[in-house]
Order: sequence, then structure tokens, then C-alpha cells
Amino acid sequence: MGADRSAELEEAPEGASYCARHPQVETYLRCGRCDTPICPRCLVQTPVGARCPDCANVRRLPTFDVSPAYFARGMAAAVLSGLLVGGIWAYVAGGLGFGILFSFFVGMALGWAISESVSLATNRKRGLGLQICAVLGVLLAFAVQDALAAEFARSSGDLIAAGVGVFYAASRLRS
Repeated sequence: MGADRSAELEEAPEGASYCARHPQVETYLRCGRCDTPICPRCLVQTPVGARCPDCANVRRLPTFDVSPAYFARGMAAAVLSGLLVGGIWAYVAGGLGFGILFSFFVGMALGWAISESVSLATNRKRGLGLQICAVLGVLLAFAVQDALAAEFARSSGDLIAAGVGVFYAASRLRS
């Protein structure tokens, strides 16, 4: 194997070498920091030039790095705000029944309130897990409103408001 490799290196044109991670790929690229040969699949473009994955030190942005502790805080905020917003929604809406247009505004307010509480509880982090927390919070608010306002006639406006709230809450915490 060693003799074959040295023969391949001798046959490579001047300046060409083989990628450190993919030995079968001939390359003219080198890391701008450690001078390791890299192929186009390995290269990471940084503001200061092409780097190998080791030197590029690729990691997630802190805003999108949600630890289990932050996820738990987000879920707690979603549950508390879902209960609170659902109670307010039932008290204020009562037997009014929303019109279709007004339901969109109510839904946006629901989504905003719950996603904002999740965002504040997690230091403004974002990600799929926090989107799920906010959506569950909106669905909890709808369930609380539905349970507390059970004696009143249910309207399609409540479903529209819940749907808009789910969409708005998830879109605010999108990564």
C-alpha cells in the first residue's frame, strides 16, 4: 500500500497533492492556516479564506444552540403562558364569537404572546424544539379556552384563531 501511494504522489502534476481526508481525491487546494491539502468537499469557506474543517472550528451559533435546560425553560413558559392566555381568551371572548377577520388578529395575538414568553424564558434562542413548545402552548390555550367557554356556542372563529396562532408562534421561533 505504501509503495502504491508513493507512486501515485510521484505521478501527480506539480503542485497537486491528495486530500488529507479523502486520499483518492487529487487537489490543488490547501488550508490557509495549517497548509493541509483539502478537496472541495472538505473545504470550509471563511471570511479569511479556505480552511480545513479542523481549522474552521465550525459550530452552531449560540442563538440556535438550545440545551435541554433551555428547552425545559421554554416548555415551562409555554405551559404557563398557554394557561394564562387561554383563560384570558375565554374570559374576554366568552360568548362573543369572533368574526372571521377578527379571528386572524386574535390568533396573531395568541401566537405572539406565547412565542414571546418562550423567547424571553430562553434568552431569545430559536430552533425547532422551541417552535414545538410554542405550538403546544397555543394548543393548550385553545384547549383551556374551549373548556372554560364550554357553555357558549363554539365558533369557527376560535379554530381559525388557534390555527393562525400556531402558525405565527412557530414562525417567530424559526431557525
